[in-house]
Amino acid sequence: MTTTADTYHVPVLLKESVDGLAIRPDGTYVDVTFGGGGHSREILSRLGGNGRLFGFDQDADAERNIIGDGRFTFIRSNFKFIKNWMRYYGVEHIDGLIADLGVSSHHFDDAERGFSFRFDVPLDMRMNRRDGITAAELLNTMPEEPMANMFYMYGELRNARRIAAAIVKARAVKPIETTQDLINSTANLFRREREKKDITRMFQALRINVNNELGALGAMLNASAELLKPGGRLSVITYHSLEDRIVKNFIRTGNITGETEKDFFGRVSTPFTAVNNKVVTPSDAEIESNPRSRSAKLRIAEKKNVEE
Repeated sequence: MTTTADTYHVPVLLKESVDGLAIRPDGTYVDVTFGGGGHSREILSRLGGNGRLFGFDQDADAERNIIGDGRFTFIRSNFKFIKNWMRYYGVEHIDGLIADLGVSSHHFDDAERGFSFRFDVPLDMRMNRRDGITAAELLNTMPEEPMANMFYMYGELRNARRIAAAIVKARAVKPIETTQDLINSTANLFRREREKKDITRMFQALRINVNNELGALGAMLNASAELLKPGGRLSVITYHSLEDRIVKNFIRTGNITGETEKDFFGRVSTPFTAVNNKVVTPSDAEIESNPRSRSAKLRIAEKKNVEE
């Protein structure tokens, strides 16, 4: 499938998320989800000649969108390794980090990737097709109980055990290789009025597991607390409750579990201050022009000064 930067991914909450970074013209920024480069281009438009921007993406397809700008450096890697890469480039601290989580428009629209059940194609679902196991390999080898846990935790599906049992039964007859194989193996397990939503959640759970999305998110957020300067900004767009909960917990408590640590005076010890206590959501106009933005939530936080 041929894509351009414009069709690869339509950036969500573009102005709001970049405004949230409070760009300094000479600052150093990181876009950990480069994709089509929409957020990166907006950041570069606000940087001066001495500003720097690093863009992360593990998907080889995103490399077609690399920006030809001397202030921009593309890093072919999962964002969980951000601290190592910043050290490699001699960057001790950054002024801001932006993340547009979830799956890009390109991944859903490219039939070969197996992210969407709109197409009957091999189940791959890897963000980085150069590494890791495919969704099909996972479904054909994972024991039933861990599989049920996966669908319950990452898909929030109440009938997770029945789904896992059906898949294990089906794969004993024939390996599950395509998106349609997966749907056929779980036929009649979803109520008609919720069928599309629950199948979407089943695919979501599988995708999250294949790419270790929540583990990578936690690692990136923990690294951001070390990398951001006092006053530096964190701007994160989430699309489902699992990742939003992690980001909310991290901003509120300084850790992804939400467990609070308090100082001598009983104040919650966290390196961040929430800039927007209420999440920012897309306007009706943006939702109409880009339906994917419907579930988006933007959270912005600022790194505290040590003495605060």
